[in-house]
Amino acid sequence: MIDIASYIDHTILKPTTKPDDIVRLCAEAKEYGFAAVCVPPYYVAAAINILQGSGVHIATVIGFPFGYSTTAAKLAEISAAIDAGATELDVVHDLAALKSGDWQYLQQEIKACTDLVHSHGCIIKVIIESGVLTDDEIMKCCEVYSAAGVDFMKTSTGYAETGATIHAVQLMREHLPAEIAIKASGGIRTFAFAEELINAGATRIGTSSGIAIVKESKEP
Repeated sequence: MIDIASYIDHTILKPTTKPDDIVRLCAEAKEYGFAAVCVPPYYVAAAINILQGSGVHIATVIGFPFGYSTTAAKLAEISAAIDAGATELDVVHDLAALKSGDWQYLQQEIKACTDLVHSHGCIIKVIIESGVLTDDEIMKCCEVYSAAGVDFMKTSTGYAETGATIHAVQLMREHLPAEIAIKASGGIRTFAFAEELINAGATRIGTSSGIAIVKESKEP
């Protein structure tokens, strides 16, 4: 039986998130043994205080949810998040640059972000928003972002109409080197779907339905 909790980034990224939500999220992460919590940048320090010594990692988002921030702004966000205690940075690439075919911009953006994150010994996950990309665009992302040495490619923000799909994860796995992991996120609400995504190649699952997924995994 798969230990699904160890794959899950227990997530709350609503703009209306309140302090009580963070307290509950972190308590649940400790109770269930989730891999990480993923919280808005404002709440990183609070999550650190609650989870200190628990072994649960602290992730936050950069350039979220559309990736429109300039590279300089993303670097400032990354620095602030790491200073607050985050160890995993989920960075949205610039979708407008991608749809303009400006791969040089995207190469430069991800190199700057990856170099900064790695200089602090932290993990970078680049969110490509696979649900709004063609297969060719996903494959090009694999080429560009693997060359930059990112730690993860992540399917989705959860804000696009289409979230994680088996097809996107399989395509990413086929075109990424083995050392680059895949985080599936966006619309993952059942154990059955989470398990399919893991079987397709995902090693992290970003979801706000972590507890329901764990409970479902234990049903006979």
